[in-house]
Amino acid sequence: QLLARHLAGELDAVGAAATAFVGVDISKATFDACLLTPDGKAREKAFPNTPAGFAALTAWADGHAPGADAHFGMEATGGYEADTLASHRHAAGRTVSVINPTRVKYAGVMRGRRNKTDKADARLIAAYTRDENPPGWTPPTPEVRELQALVRRRDDLRQLAAAEKARLESPLLTPAARKSVARVIKLLGKEADDMQKAADALIAATPGLAADAELLGSIPGVGPQTASTVLAELPPVARVPSAQAAYCGLSPRECTSGTSVRKRTRLSKSGNARLRNALYLPTLTAIRFNPLLKGFFDRLVAAGKAKMQAVGACMRKLVMICYGVLKNRTPFDPAFASRIAP
Repeated sequence: QLLARHLAGELDAVGAAATAFVGVDISKATFDACLLTPDGKAREKAFPNTPAGFAALTAWADGHAPGADAHFGMEATGGYEADTLASHRHAAGRTVSVINPTRVKYAGVMRGRRNKTDKADARLIAAYTRDENPPGWTPPTPEVRELQALVRRRDDLRQLAAAEKARLESPLLTPAARKSVARVIKLLGKEADDMQKAADALIAATPGLAADAELLGSIPGVGPQTASTVLAELPPVARVPSAQAAYCGLSPRECTSGTSVRKRTRLSKSGNARLRNALYLPTLTAIRFNPLLKGFFDRLVAAGKAKMQAVGACMRKLVMICYGVLKNRTPFDPAFASRIAP
């Protein structure tokens, strides 16, 4: 019986359940899927981006790879995957990975991909999932999901307000048009403030979030707005083995080769842009009032680092501090490092 299951592709060489890999490229109305069966065959099909389409995907994958485990992979782009297919796959007990699109892009470059179509993208994601075996994705709790929606809406409103403020500089605006822009700016500001109040109320009503917000608030430079963004965008510390600046795109990206190429080190900017943007102004404040970061910044500048490069390093340090207080469940202590034995 085991031999028959092995020949049928249901078991691998050591007798474990074989795995089929499904790459999914998602758009607003539809998604394309590519299934790589355990015996190396590829199957492709498009589905509607609806609950009925999700169920059809399950039946299709199980029909082409009966008895095999299915590992689904999809890119973290556009927001379509977070609340729909990925959550549906996880709720059904299937392994699903939400992958950084930059990694998939460069995997395509390595494989010499020439075409950019939905089918080709699904095929590439399936191959990446098979070759790299990315970790499984776990959805946020309902409270964190709600907080994330509030915080992102607040940020979107403030971006719209900033665009309207830029229009006030136009000399072509008539008095009536200028009054209209001013009214819109005021309305957007009020809506953004309401979103922040709703986020604060949600945090206060959720014991776990309230305790985390209090810990983050002990860090000089981290106010309620920054704390709400960190709680909404940073993964739970229990799922992250260490403080990873790469998740925020704050890891340094060095570019040197031989004796002639010596480009300036920059931030990778390949992670969560919302979290990275939210940390910039708090870092500037922390450089002034947080003794740990102020000393760190001064040492970097004294060593010849450019000021913006030192600010980037302080942003990474601030992420690590946020992670540390949440991980250790203790408020920020600026003298902690000096008490560690050499």
